Amino acid sequence: MTILEIALASQIWARRHEQHRLEFTESDGLKVLFRTAFVFVAFTLLIAGLNLAAGRPQMLAQHPAPVVAER
Repeated sequence: MTILEIALASQIWARRHEQHRLEFTESDGLKVLFRTAFVFVAFTLLIAGLNLAAGRPQMLAQHPAPVVAER
């Protein structure tokens, strides 16, 4: 069997054996909210870490933007 056939068979087996929940509970909404917040914080920390590693932390408007010299 190729990898594609194995993956397809695995998906079919999983769908046949999964139990469907039709109702949306309040805890489901909280899980979505917490996961969204976690992803946002993780992405923000990743960007901040990359900026620090590059040696250029982002500063917001502490210095005026440099004027482009004539070319």
